[in-house]
Parts: sequence; structure tokens; C-alpha cells
Amino acid sequence: MSEIERESMPYDVVIVGAGPAGLSAAIRIKQLDPDLDVVVLEKGSEVGAHILSGAVLDPCGLDALIPDWKEKGAPLNVPVKKDNFLVLGEAGSMRIPNFPMPPLLNNHGNYIVSMGNVCRWMAEQAEELGVEVFPGMACSQVVYGDNGEVKGVVAGEFGLNPDGTQGPSYEPGMELHGKYVLFSEGVRGSLSKELIAKYDLAKDSEPQKYGLGMKEIWEIDPAKHSEGTVTHTMGWPLGGNAGGGSFLYHAENNQIFIGFVVHLNYKNPHLFPYMEFQRFKQHPEIKALLEGGKRVAYGARAITEGGWQSLPKLVFPGGALLGCSAGMVNVPRIKGNHNAMLSGKAAAEAAVAAIKAGRASDELSEYENDVRTGPIATDLKKVRNVKPMWSKYGLVASLALGGIDMWAASLMNINPFGTWKHGKSDAEATEKADKHKPIDYPKPDGKISFDRLTNLSFSATNHAEEQPCHLKLLDPSIPIDVNLPLYAEPAQRYCPAGVYEVLRDDDGSNPRFQINAQNCVHCKTCDIKDPSQNIKWVTPQGGEGPNYPNM
Repeated sequence: MSEIERESMPYDVVIVGAGPAGLSAAIRIKQLDPDLDVVVLEKGSEVGAHILSGAVLDPCGLDALIPDWKEKGAPLNVPVKKDNFLVLGEAGSMRIPNFPMPPLLNNHGNYIVSMGNVCRWMAEQAEELGVEVFPGMACSQVVYGDNGEVKGVVAGEFGLNPDGTQGPSYEPGMELHGKYVLFSEGVRGSLSKELIAKYDLAKDSEPQKYGLGMKEIWEIDPAKHSEGTVTHTMGWPLGGNAGGGSFLYHAENNQIFIGFVVHLNYKNPHLFPYMEFQRFKQHPEIKALLEGGKRVAYGARAITEGGWQSLPKLVFPGGALLGCSAGMVNVPRIKGNHNAMLSGKAAAEAAVAAIKAGRASDELSEYENDVRTGPIATDLKKVRNVKPMWSKYGLVASLALGGIDMWAASLMNINPFGTWKHGKSDAEATEKADKHKPIDYPKPDGKISFDRLTNLSFSATNHAEEQPCHLKLLDPSIPIDVNLPLYAEPAQRYCPAGVYEVLRDDDGSNPRFQINAQNCVHCKTCDIKDPSQNIKWVTPQGGEGPNYPNM
């Protein structure tokens, strides 16, 4: 597509992604220098469309960015009042008392929020400062300068035919150029992945690790609702099959955010993460809470879990990686939004200082230093061994060892076990199907548990069928010739939206691989977990994908 001529627009700073990291960067730039030109490009149909409601937010990032956020009406309306930590068995549960838990796991002072609404509010703050925010503008390409530096991005390309040729309504999009380009695409963003590979940013870090987070929003019986209560569970139904657990947050208006995370380093290719989530809801205590209520939304998203030792180099000529594009989630806290905000703020400060000094298109080393030595480092270093301990020794041992490690880090600022390695990537962790038994999952009842396609309708996902498929097979033969005989083609199961199917004739012969790209909720799990690393997720046209509700 290099022969296409596009108009270009110059900015001081171009920001890809209107999540908490990108919007924080935009706001901070304008706070420091109102005269700088800043644009934020968002692939969702509106800001927040790709952010399913439901998180516990540590307000430290917002405190640093907008200290008077309460007076400005930020939608942080539900302070956490109660923390529950449960280990589930099939028929009951055991509560872990709060007092032995490391203090960093205490949610006192945090808020149950809709991050979609928080981002919508942040976009309003940014626009009031003069930031240009353009939703529905997917960034499909990085624009490089003559010396290999990042010069900008291509945004707003529409009207391609399924084969990639230009259709009758083709629009080439525009090149948006910046002195610096900040990438805040979220987990496994396609452009961020390209940049990490091009500049070899991950050469000195451990492989990034991921989890698949699936979430439903329910309206429940007011008599069962306990606004401000936060519950996390571990154990059943995953047991020894995979790491992970659940979260359940009582928000306002009798709503609960209920979610389930499966660590993607599981070995058994027969594991079906979505069905583990649906089975979890049939636990007697969870089912009793949901009975009489109704599910109002569903979605899924990959989560970065590698933590401190998996952070790549964050800067390259002309730009930087922010938030989950780099992987700044604190896994035991199940929180990353505060670090995303802090990273956006730090990148903005580095970019403004550089521009004022007459610099452009170089490396923002000040940003890298801030992340490596500042509050983000303090947050991530304390918990750096929890994930690899869990992966190596399982739930029970990791609770003990991880607890000791986090207590020592909290009290003495040391990790007595050093820094553990992650080892294999999540794709490499997948073992051959003949080493494991298939798992029999109960059929969804349609009241508490649901099949994937029924649930998918509650994500308002939409993709135009006439555009190119955004799920690329590097080798179209691999799903049937390699993944099916060796791994029972796990794409049929690890995808939480039913995108991938193996179809056969009536007699069971002639297997063929089908991609239902219109179902995709942009979780990126296929790009991560495919054992052959044969699936490449790229951004579709702007506005495509889920349209999560404004709850």
C-alpha cells in the first residue's frame, strides 16, 4: 500500500488509544503547555466503547493527574467498603481472613468504577483543555521517517475489499505526524507488537505473560446487593488445570461486575476458558447471588500478567509505549489502570520537556527512567514473583511463598526470593492433546450460564463483512494440518467469542477451518495462545468491534 498518496497533518504529539494511559498523557501535555497540538486517535466507535465496565480503581494515578477530580465530577461513586478473599471448593468456600493478607492487597481507599465512564469523563477533560479526540479512527500503520524513527501513524483508512483491494468507497485515511508518537493501544496492540519486534525492545526482558479476562454485568435482586463489596475467589473450578480466579464487584444501581480470569499458560489444549467461567457461576454461592437477576452485558479482554520482569524497553526513536501496551498490570491486585495513568503522565512530562528543549523524534529516556525508578516500579517490584510462583508451584504453595515475598517487600522493601523468571511463552506452554484428557463441561442452562453466541449478542459487537479479515493466518494450512492433529485445534475453545470453528461434512470427514471474524471482541487471545503462533490480529476499520454499554 506504499503507493497510496495520503494527506498528512502535523501535531506536536500523536497518541494512539483513548484509554486511561493515552488520555492521561493528553491531559498532562496540555496542563504543561496549552500551546502544544495534541491528538488522540481511538479505534472504538466512541471513547469507552472497547472498555467493558467494571474495575476497582486505585485513585493514585488520578490524584497525581487531576487532584481536584472529585470537584470536577469524576465518576468514582462507589468506595470499596468490604474485601472478601475466598478459596472455592465445588460445593462451598473458605474465606481467607484479611489480617494475614499483605497490605498492598487492601482495597481501602479504592473505588468500584466503570472504566468506560471514567475514560469518557477523561476525554471530556482533555477536550476542554484543547486536545483533539477522534473516535472511530483506527490506526492501521506506523509511518517511519528516513532514519528509521517513528514519524506518525495512518488513521481512518476505510473501504477496502475483503481481498485488500480498494473498494468503490475507498478512503485512504491520513498520516498524522508527531514530534513524538505515544502508543497506548492496550494489551497486545498490533502496532505496539510491531514496534517491539522492529526495535527489539523485549530482548532484555522475560516473555510477556497473559490471562484471559471474561466479564458480565448483572442487575441483581436489591435484597442481595451490597454496594461497595469486593470479592475475589481462587480454586474451583480450575483446580490444577490452570491458574486464575474470579472477581465480583458490587457497583451502584444494583449492578454487579462479575468476571473470571484464566492464565493463558495452561497446558491442556482441551481447556475451555469460557466454559470454566460459565461453570464458575454455577457454584452454589455465586448462583444464589445471580438468581432472580439478569445479565445485561458481556465482554472479554486479554490481560498482561508478566509484570516487572516482562516490561520491555519502553522508548524508541520518536515514541514510547504506555500502560498495557507495555504491560503494567499488578497481577495479585488485578489492577493496572492506576499505572496506566501514571505512565501517561510520565510520558507526557518527558515529551513536553523534550519539545521545549528543541528535540524531536529521539528516545524519551526520561520517561523510561521515571517508570523504572518511580511509583510504577515501586508497585510492580513488590509483586514480581507472584505470577511465576503460581505458574511453577500452583495455588496453595504460591499463596504461602507469594505472601512471604509481598510482606517482605512491603515491610523491608526487599524480595527475599530475588526475581523469578517466567520461562516459556503462553503459546509454548500448550502441550499436545494426547497428553491430556478432554474436559466434559455441563451444558449452559440459559439462566445463569450461557452459550458463547448468546452471550456475544450482549457485547454489541459488529464488523462489516465486506472488509478484509483482521485475523490473519500466516499459513492457512496450519490449523488443519498441524493444530488439529497435535493440539485438537484449541482455537475452537480458547476464543471467548466463537470466532474459530472446525467444520466437517456430515460423516465427520473433510475438516476445514472457519474464521467468523464478525464475532471478534478484540481480546487478542488467539494472537497470544495459538501454539503455532500462526494467527496475527490486526486492527480492523475504525468503529468496528464491541460497543460496550454506557453503564
